[in-house]
Amino acid sequence: MKFKPYQAVLFDLDGTLLNTLDDLANTTNRVLAAKGFPTHPLDAYRYFVGEGAAKLILRALPSGKRQDDHCIQACIQAFYEDYDLNWNVSSRPYRGITEMLDALSAEEIKIAVLSNKPDKFTQKCVTEYFSKWHFEVVFGARENVPRKPDPFGALEVATLLNCPPSRFIYVGDTAIDMLTANAAGMFAVGVEWGFRPVDELKAAGAQLIIGHPSAILDLLGSGTK
Repeated sequence: MKFKPYQAVLFDLDGTLLNTLDDLANTTNRVLAAKGFPTHPLDAYRYFVGEGAAKLILRALPSGKRQDDHCIQACIQAFYEDYDLNWNVSSRPYRGITEMLDALSAEEIKIAVLSNKPDKFTQKCVTEYFSKWHFEVVFGARENVPRKPDPFGALEVATLLNCPPSRFIYVGDTAIDMLTANAAGMFAVGVEWGFRPVDELKAAGAQLIIGHPSAILDLLGSGTK
């Protein structure tokens, strides 16, 4: 059997497997509008998302409201209520993702998801869009568990899969992901199709930048396209 340098792939979710930007932006803009605050264009949300719902709301709020704990908590709660109804309106897998997952399954490569998205919504998204494939572990943001870029979650996945971190490819679209991968001792792969620019990924320690999901397969020595 041909030796494969990597045994598992750990994926970020939003901006990596799924394009969720429209749904996140539309929910947040509805929350802002209901409170009488200015809304933001879609592209602004590329920089608002990535560190969980609370950070998203904090970044979207007017600067004068970012110290108002009552306002922040009310907006976070409103976000959860709206997103719970609208998380799958426009969200879709990126082009080439399903074919890449098919190939990984054929190669018997273990796959997992680690996201800063609230765990409830992370689970919903994976179930809705990726039920065809077996993900060994799916983790979103959980209570009392450090979020990325802390490597705790990535190392927890490695332990659960009984696979050394050095045998993982970590695939993500933000600096947070690249920092997480490097802190965990995983091979950091940044994607061009996600929410953030390539320069950010490189500056944060991306060891490889890919322009299409099929490029992940080259790292496995499969040669599959």
